[in-house]
Amino acid sequence: MARPIWTGTLSFGLLNVPVSLMPGERSVDLHFRMLDSRSNTPVRYERVNAETGEEVPWKEIVKAFEYEKGSYVVLEPEDIKSAASEGREAVEVEAFVDVDSIGPEYFEKPYVLVPGKKAEKGYVLFRETLKRTGKIGIARVVIRTREYLSAVMPKGDALMLMLLRYPQELVDASDYKIPEGAASQHRISPKELQMAEQLIDSMSGEWKPGDYRDEFRDRLRKVIEKRLKSKGVVTPPADEEAQMPENAATNVVDFMALLQQSLASKKRTPAKKAEAKPARKTATGKTAVAKKAPAKKASAKKAPGKRSPVRKAS
Repeated sequence: MARPIWTGTLSFGLLNVPVSLMPGERSVDLHFRMLDSRSNTPVRYERVNAETGEEVPWKEIVKAFEYEKGSYVVLEPEDIKSAASEGREAVEVEAFVDVDSIGPEYFEKPYVLVPGKKAEKGYVLFRETLKRTGKIGIARVVIRTREYLSAVMPKGDALMLMLLRYPQELVDASDYKIPEGAASQHRISPKELQMAEQLIDSMSGEWKPGDYRDEFRDRLRKVIEKRLKSKGVVTPPADEEAQMPENAATNVVDFMALLQQSLASKKRTPAKKAEAKPARKTATGKTAVAKKAPAKKASAKKAPGKRSPVRKAS
């Protein structure tokens, strides 16, 4: 059973609903370890001082911001805490917007809001009101030490909390070379458009997420199982060659021919429904190490050279 990220409240206006913030996704990746091929022993990653080459213990590691190349300002834990929001265990809804007003590029990560004891009425009231009005709530939430923008929306009987990206995190599509103008400006004929529409119509259906699986992961698991049984060299299954027209790799593509072939065959690639055992979930920790931060150990020998100025935040 998953543990809550935190337990707090969902609030909008004067209504406060006790909730728990639960993970809305699970990792099914197959994790690998790096081994020394000479002895098959695990390879460790160590925290090493860039100047002395000595390993740095955790207690001597501090966080710093590089404000210039090679120059840092050291931050104390209290400095980072002071920047966090006061409502650390609350989803504070600030506004409501139409469901379709947020583009898909803003959505990042899902969580599930689970009502606390005797909080069902407020939970259902919020959920049903969102459904009836076609709105979603825009809120701020603090997860661990960072404040996120988020959206609260109904999904079946549940309330989902979706982390949102800030506009500053998105790349404007205009930064890239994107073809502009109408179809006719790109020598696309009305007949090609009509046949493309027919092809889409012939391949249209209902969205059924259960029909799709991570087939690469399933094939990789089979390779691993085969390796375990044989304890020898495993030859991976040959990849199936994609059926592509001869001219598909050129810059000048005969769209009419491609559309005709697609309509004639109506070839679809439905997801395979082969069963696969879920991979065991392993927890991995990520360590952020300040680049070229000076070691504090008195015994460490300093390499000759100009020292970078380090300022300490007040």
